[in-house]
Amino acid sequence: MPHPLKFGVIPAYGLAPLETGSYATEFAELVENLGFESIWPVEHVVMPDHYESTYPYDRSGRMPIEDAAIPDPLIWLTWIAAVAPRLKLGTSILILPQRNPVVLAKAVASLDRLSGGRVILGIGIGWLREEADAVGSIFSERGRRTDEYIDAMRALWATPVASFHGETVRFENMKCNPRPTQPSGVPIHVGGHSPAAARRAGRVGNGFIPMGESPAEIAELIELMRKTAIEHGRDPDEIEISCVGPASIEVANVYAELGVNRMIIPCLEKDLTATRNNLESFAKSMIGPVDLSD
Repeated sequence: MPHPLKFGVIPAYGLAPLETGSYATEFAELVENLGFESIWPVEHVVMPDHYESTYPYDRSGRMPIEDAAIPDPLIWLTWIAAVAPRLKLGTSILILPQRNPVVLAKAVASLDRLSGGRVILGIGIGWLREEADAVGSIFSERGRRTDEYIDAMRALWATPVASFHGETVRFENMKCNPRPTQPSGVPIHVGGHSPAAARRAGRVGNGFIPMGESPAEIAELIELMRKTAIEHGRDPDEIEISCVGPASIEVANVYAELGVNRMIIPCLEKDLTATRNNLESFAKSMIGPVDLSD
């Protein structure tokens, strides 16, 4: 029987040539044919040769593969949208305060229209000060800007003619066409490992992607998200929760007990044969048979 969770994948950056069209096509087709629901590329615009910032998702404080080719996630997903018509298209995670929100609103809405409403915009505030400096973003303001950028994008998606008056974003009577296929706009899922990320997800997120080293840490973040949602008059059950974890039935069962809705599996293999070997048995056990007739 299929597991109650939905399952997505993160591509294997730095290990496989995901920046090539042929590999990206074969990878996406494999993932789709195995029955996975979604695909979630990551983002870094640039990586410094040396950095003082601390990578928060590894105890070493360093990214595991610092020289990986990381294609722009929206461009990469546009390719994937064309070759894998059933996959949902997520970002895990797009660094929102490093983007111009008006330009990003247009790009994301365009992808949503081209894909028939399959986009999930996973966003975070970023951890790499050196990258923020390189793109001209103010690292110390990234939390405040993230909140404002979310509001500005949603304003452009919500009405044919939009106005917004914030501290860092202002526009009056603007048309941003095309607007998203999804009637309520592209869902924005807030990712992060901090209490601030959990509170942001509770306040304004359509979803939450908590990062933690243990189920207990993730459970605490989920509880804080839910508490914050209630404090702001929102139904926490309407905020979709996605967690990153290995292709493990035991981990999937733990996430299900925590109330998680989706498990996103990072691929760590160097080729498609190894990727299939890692994902196929898990998919057969957890997702069940896939109908490819349509």
